[in-house]
Amino acid sequence: MPTRHPLLENSEIDTHIEAYLKQVGEITYRFPEHDSKCQSLRVLVDNEHWFVKHGNTPQAITGLKQAVHFHAAVQHEALPRLHNAFATPDGFTLVYNWVDGEGLRPERELGPGEVHPRDRFCALPATEIIDALNVIYDVHILIEKRGFIAEDFYDGCIIYNFEKKQIHLFDFDCYHPGPFINDRGRLYGSTRFMAPEEFQKGAHIDERTNVFMLGRTAFVLLANNSDSRDNWKGNDALWHVAKKATNPDKRSRYQSVQAFVSAWHIAISEIG
Repeated sequence: MPTRHPLLENSEIDTHIEAYLKQVGEITYRFPEHDSKCQSLRVLVDNEHWFVKHGNTPQAITGLKQAVHFHAAVQHEALPRLHNAFATPDGFTLVYNWVDGEGLRPERELGPGEVHPRDRFCALPATEIIDALNVIYDVHILIEKRGFIAEDFYDGCIIYNFEKKQIHLFDFDCYHPGPFINDRGRLYGSTRFMAPEEFQKGAHIDERTNVFMLGRTAFVLLANNSDSRDNWKGNDALWHVAKKATNPDKRSRYQSVQAFVSAWHIAISEIG
């Protein structure tokens, strides 16, 4: 009989996650602990690398189980595939395929003289940056169609393969069905990407909140986190689309991700 794959065919294990991974393969890299208190590992099993994410706090376990529902509903070539999820004695574990590339906000110390990956990315030609943004926007159109609202998306969720010019997005533990009411005050995320309503307890969080985040993503990547028109690498039409998307007044933004992306693509073709 074929041997069961130790990462892909379990629904539960009875040992601590690291002890188990050492039994079935080799841990080749430990990522620093996430704010969510999750533990992420690169694991080699039968000459193939996998990304394993484990949580053992109530918040982390809730997020990981939320990610299972998200990936069941949303599949896209730019998203690493979730292959399995299983329980451990003290928590919950996800197993993804490994994606080659560099995180734009790396979870490691940079070497002497090493340029930050986001700065390297922002130094690329505008056309290459826009191509990557288009993938991010394509993914979020699909997310909107599936009825999910983004939370905690930022440049740390982006992996870029500079050689292949290929982008992947990851870390969807905080994406959940929406719209919803902000019952916490400050939601999870990076201030650089967050809409005003994500700081306001009782505020309505909906597609227009996602529009703001995607507009801010354009400023972070096309202007290296600057709001100045002088640092913007796109044309004037794209600038105005991004500015409308990030209007503090939700009523003045595009009313859906689809509407924002449609305007974005029209603007790409205009002469700057």
